Amino acid sequence: MAANASSTASQPGSSGPGKQSGHSAEQVVATFQRMRQEQRNMASKAAELEMESNEHSLVIETLKGVDPSRKCFRLVGGVLVERTVKEVLPALQSNKEQLSKIIESINTKMQEKGRELAEYRERYNIRLVGEGDAQGQSMDSSKESEGSGGAGVLVS
Repeated sequence: MAANASSTASQPGSSGPGKQSGHSAEQVVATFQRMRQEQRNMASKAAELEMESNEHSLVIETLKGVDPSRKCFRLVGGVLVERTVKEVLPALQSNKEQLSKIIESINTKMQEKGRELAEYRERYNIRLVGEGDAQGQSMDSSKESEGSGGAGVLVS
């Protein structure tokens, strides 16, 4: 994703256009893009683990209706091993619980990252391309603040 950074105005007393708190517009955009990518990676990992948890649920439900002494096969570290249902079922349930805890942890971290991104956007007045339609009124107010020395960054 290409990032276009443009400084709309410079603050009086700053060292140059696009600088806020010692960061150039390029640094602000790069940091913002990195934070967004981290959040996307977390969402991707959470979705992957959620799918794995759903697979565990499906297998658990299937095995509950089967005779506990029946043999079944389980993939452990790339090796297919023969076990009985009564040996495999508790392990699957335990793994599913662990997956649920990890998913919950990732979702919590993702929410924290979302708050961090929102604060960063607010601090550096970052607007995403295409966001202007949905926030026409806030764009008008930000244009007024540009005249008073505020600087903004536009990110695609």
